Amino acid sequence: MSGTFNTAVTVRNLEATGLKREQAEAIATACHEAVDAAQPVTRPELDAALAALENRLTMRMFGSVFAAAGLLFAALKLTG
Repeated sequence: MSGTFNTAVTVRNLEATGLKREQAEAIATACHEAVDAAQPVTRPELDAALAALENRLTMRMFGSVFAAAGLLFAALKLTG
């Protein structure tokens, strides 16, 4: 992944905006480290995470529907 981030070009671009070289190098180094620390996600990992999230949301939705139905039933029983 480090091959996709050119620190020298970044420093040059930051200097062109008026930053001092020391500041530009510090920013470029921080960006480079952030890019190196990034962990790409594979499609199967993303699909698994999305499926798990979908299951959790579905369970919460059904829980909310059953809770609302229970409240409605209790209200009808009290008033009827």
